[in-house]
Amino acid sequence: MFHRQGGPYHWAKARLVRYADDFVVLAYWQGQRLEKWITYTLEDWLRLKLNRDKTKVVNLTKSDNLDFLGFTCCFDRDIYGRECKYLNIGPSKKSLKKARDVIRAKTGSKRCFMPTPDLVKDLNRYLQGWSQYYQYGYPRQAFRALNYYVGNRMLRHLNRRSQRKYHRPKGITHYRYLERLGLLRL
Repeated sequence: MFHRQGGPYHWAKARLVRYADDFVVLAYWQGQRLEKWITYTLEDWLRLKLNRDKTKVVNLTKSDNLDFLGFTCCFDRDIYGRECKYLNIGPSKKSLKKARDVIRAKTGSKRCFMPTPDLVKDLNRYLQGWSQYYQYGYPRQAFRALNYYVGNRMLRHLNRRSQRKYHRPKGITHYRYLERLGLLRL
């Protein structure tokens, strides 16, 4: 119905992006007609119930953000200082918080018994999957923040493993030592 002759695809120049039971309607012209059509089609015709907490109209050109499938979409100013704006797509704050929670659990005090190479393999498996999913767009800042967090958590983990403080080999930085252990950097 969305793409038929009387649907919003034609009269509102709208596009439908969907994944499982989540969807986003992208349109140049937003208004009552589009909202009523979506509400009528989903609730009356298909007898589905819209989640009113998640349902909202977002205008990306006016500094609003759109969170969808773990990504945040927003228009940002150019990083080189030019007048143009670009569509910035990166991991959402919620997905970064979830990643930090998983890393915290993997390097927590309950996992001190685990040999360091096994812990690094486990962390690498998670980080590789996470980075492959979020590599779309411009994730550099998020990757940098997560690398910093993983490094700090690994150092805390190494300090916690014994009653004495952990000392890295002389003449090598923490980053280089974690790299020697095989810890993946995003």
